[in-house]
Amino acid sequence: MLSFLPTVNQNCESISRRHALQIGSLAGLGLSLPNFLSTKAATAATSLSPKETNCILIWTRGGTSHHDTFDPKPNAPVSVRGEFGVIDTAIPGVQFTEIVPTMAKELNRFALLRSWNPQNGSHGHADQFVMSGRKFNAGVAYPTFGSVVGWQKGFKTALPPFVQLGSNVDQRFGGGMAGILGLEHNAFEVLADPNAKKFDVRDITPPQGVDANRINRRQRMLSKIDSLQAYAENQPAAFEAIDEHYQAAINMITAPETKKAFQIDEESPELRDKYGRNKFGQSCLLARRMIQSGVRFVTVTDGGWDTHANNFKSLKANRIPPVDQGLPALLEDLEDRGMLDSTLVVWLTDFGRTPNINSASGRDHWASSGFAIMAGAGVPGGSVLGATDEEGGKPIRNEYTSADIAATIYSKLGLPTDLIAHAPDGRPIRLIEGDPIREWM
Repeated sequence: MLSFLPTVNQNCESISRRHALQIGSLAGLGLSLPNFLSTKAATAATSLSPKETNCILIWTRGGTSHHDTFDPKPNAPVSVRGEFGVIDTAIPGVQFTEIVPTMAKELNRFALLRSWNPQNGSHGHADQFVMSGRKFNAGVAYPTFGSVVGWQKGFKTALPPFVQLGSNVDQRFGGGMAGILGLEHNAFEVLADPNAKKFDVRDITPPQGVDANRINRRQRMLSKIDSLQAYAENQPAAFEAIDEHYQAAINMITAPETKKAFQIDEESPELRDKYGRNKFGQSCLLARRMIQSGVRFVTVTDGGWDTHANNFKSLKANRIPPVDQGLPALLEDLEDRGMLDSTLVVWLTDFGRTPNINSASGRDHWASSGFAIMAGAGVPGGSVLGATDEEGGKPIRNEYTSADIAATIYSKLGLPTDLIAHAPDGRPIRLIEGDPIREWM
């Protein structure tokens, strides 16, 4: 059922006439658009930056090991070093592990932070903390980056400003969600696999046999019911608000650019192969199409990174290859299209993993060190910032936290780092408190 306001749609017959028509209108089309489609009144005119910078966030849920990717310790004991050898990168003197050869070759396209201090080693809390820049607080639901962008900058086209590809975000503590900004600023979630032969986005695709004329008829019927019920209940303002929200949804469903944005099969087979014929690679390609079509912030999610057991086999065989192929392809594609200067690409994860390998050939949660990657939007490619100690256990130079990463993202996207929002009870809430990473500004 499609609902835009948290109201009770019941009368003595247990359900209102308007609510019944909603069930027979958009819900009858197989649609379940989330509440973020509140209004297009807050458009790009509210942008705080004269230069529009968009963002693609790569979120690897579970905690990607820094030791076994971008911060190897080849001189440490095998109990720390692990099973992988090291290889040279495009930057002299910088080495990665052997399982990220493409990232090593393409280091000139992105910047690496080796001295991230996660200050947290708990799932769920990590999704909330890292993707907002504020530690979990039961009394204040801090919003994720994409929600803030949508709240501040609004719609550019009929497509929503904030899209999430995949469901690999732990939302138990508000991770990846709009929090105090309200449900209307949550991400539009695309759960279908863009690598599937019949990739179909449920929320924007009417079922077979439902055409534009049928949608228009239901809109006219809904309008008549609205007039009768609004008059009877003397609540014209409430119904006007609902109609704005409903119209935003209709605009998205019927706009030509919406359907076109999701038609990933329009891309050449060669380019699709370059990204990788897997869910992660094709999600990166779809993210580029979303940015091209007017989405401001896209989160690409990937799960399975909680490697307490079989860490080395899992990384080498399953987790790393799609990312090592898809992420460099995304950066190259954006650059070839002249989009990299105006698109910030960020790779974040829950936290790091323990220096010492456990008895199950895995690494456990580690709250004191990890990595982050950024590219585009003026971030200097080839920058390798910071260092950890000889075991990769703690930063020893240029330490930055999740709050600082958040401040960097805000700054790159043209958002003030002292931005204030208001909680439902009216309290002013400062959204972030970190400092931008100086070397990348």
